[in-house]
Amino acid sequence: MTAPLHEPTAEAAPSAAEEAAAVGVDAKAVQGRSLGRIAWERLKRDKLALAGGVMVLVLIVVALLAPVITGLVGQDPEAHHEDLIDPLFGTPTGAWGGISGEHLLGVEPVSGRDIFARIVYGAQISLLVGFLSAVVAVVIGTVVGVLAGFFGGWVDSVISRVMDGLLAFPQLLFIIALVSVMPNEMLGLTGTGVRLFVMILVIGFFGWPYIGRVVRGQTLSLREREYVEAARSLGAGRFYILFKELLPNLVAPIIVYTTMMIPTNILTEAALSFLGVGVKPPTASWGQMLSSAIDYYDSDPMYMVVPGVAIFITVLAFNLFGDGVRDALDPKGSR
Repeated sequence: MTAPLHEPTAEAAPSAAEEAAAVGVDAKAVQGRSLGRIAWERLKRDKLALAGGVMVLVLIVVALLAPVITGLVGQDPEAHHEDLIDPLFGTPTGAWGGISGEHLLGVEPVSGRDIFARIVYGAQISLLVGFLSAVVAVVIGTVVGVLAGFFGGWVDSVISRVMDGLLAFPQLLFIIALVSVMPNEMLGLTGTGVRLFVMILVIGFFGWPYIGRVVRGQTLSLREREYVEAARSLGAGRFYILFKELLPNLVAPIIVYTTMMIPTNILTEAALSFLGVGVKPPTASWGQMLSSAIDYYDSDPMYMVVPGVAIFITVLAFNLFGDGVRDALDPKGSR
């Protein structure tokens, strides 16, 4: 028997480096992504939401660094500049409401106070009330909503009726009446501090039923899920199920609703200051500036435009960012 003309050649064995590279590719292919990473990737694709988030961060930085910013431009929000005011009409002498290199957004009629400095300090009031009242509402609404949805029965019935009553209550009228009769000193606070404390508590108290309803509905759905039933079958107690199984899955709707609640609270604070029951002069407030600008809208329109634009940009930024967060955290979202 003759030998074959060509012996079959054995395939070259892959090197150790090639095997390691193949394993690395396979590991990357099957690498899982956390819910937070998935949400962040969705949010990055939403350019409007990112723009709103950047604007929110800018506003927070401006509010926190208000003394530094006004110091850099050399203006005091309470300093009067009567020399820049027309003594006959009480309006700024310069064009566009007295806008100049020294006064970037002009000056107020009559008093001559720098509008830029007062806008910057007004951001402190608006964001402080907006954030803290949202925290009050979220804490109360989350606790009450979880209890109503988890325990059900008479607990759910009582809490639901309380929420219905608060939702039907005239919030704005109550706040006006309450703030109007508040003393100037309370709990160690005086003047503006008392009004801010009352506004934060009342706005937050009347805001919790909205988030309470959302949390209650989510809890009613989650308590029937398989992992909750599995925890019960393994002997888990009620508080373990509440804190370990339900609350972590309620974080997303709570975050979304909080971002939607803050701009509403900012508008409420501006409305109260506009009506004269918010913070009092000389403390700067956007709503208060709008109220003062009514008498000068024809002779000095910039005095009304500037605080109005500040409120518009702030509320729009929070709404855009809130919409983006909602879409990013929605597991059924298409984006």
